Amino acid sequence: MSRTTPIRRRAALVATGLAGGVALAVAAPLAASAHVVVSPGTATAGGYSVLTFAFSHGCDGSPTTALAIDLPEGIESVAPEIAPGWSIEAVGADEGVATEVIFTADEPIDAHLRATVSVQVKFAEDTAGQTVAFPVVQSCVEGENAWVELAEEGQDPHDLDAPAPLVTIAAAEGDGHDHGDHGDETDAGEESHDEEMADAETTAAPATDDPVARWLGAGGLVLGLAALITALVRGRSRAS
Repeated sequence: MSRTTPIRRRAALVATGLAGGVALAVAAPLAASAHVVVSPGTATAGGYSVLTFAFSHGCDGSPTTALAIDLPEGIESVAPEIAPGWSIEAVGADEGVATEVIFTADEPIDAHLRATVSVQVKFAEDTAGQTVAFPVVQSCVEGENAWVELAEEGQDPHDLDAPAPLVTIAAAEGDGHDHGDHGDETDAGEESHDEEMADAETTAAPATDDPVARWLGAGGLVLGLAALITALVRGRSRAS
C-alpha cells in the first residue's frame, strides 16, 4: 500500500514540555477545530496500552481514504487492532517492531462521519516521564492532512494548526518482581501462622493440674469408702 506523502521517520520521543519540532507540509487547508486525536492520552511504562485514534472530518470536505500513523521510538511491541471496514499494514513488522501502521478504508469515509482505529503498544520502561508523539497523515480522495506539528519550547500546543497526537507515559507503580517485598510478605505470613498455631495449642491443651483439688478429691474418695464400710458393719450387727 502507498500514500501520497510518506512520513519521514523521526525520533518522536519528546521530553515533557515538547522541546522542538517542525511541521511537515500540509496539502489542504485545515480547520482549527478539526484534529486527529488519541485516547487515552496517558499510558504506563513497561505495560500494554490500546491507543485509539479518532477523526470526524475529511480533507477540506473530501472523504478520508487512509490514516498512516508513525510510531515513536521507545515502543517494544505493536499490534494493530482489527477494524471492520479497514485493511491494515504494519510497516517494518517483518524486521522487528513496526515503525508505522497504515489503515486504509475499504470505502472512503464521509467527511461528516466519525471513525476510529486502534493500536496496542507496549512502551519501554525507560520512557517513563516522557511525552511521545504519534504523527498521523490523513489521506483523502482529494488531498491530505498531515497531523505532525509539535509545540516548540514555551509554545501553547493549542495554537498549532495541525498538532500530532500525544501520549504521556507514567512510571509503573510496581513491577511485580520485587523479591524483597515478597520476602517481607512471606516472613509476615510465617509469623502469623506461628502465632495462630501457638494460640491453637494453648486452646487445645488441658489445664494444669491443681494440687489442692487433687488432694481434696482423694480425701473425698477415702471418706466415701469409710462411710460404705461403716454402713456394711452396722448392717451385719443388726442382722446378728
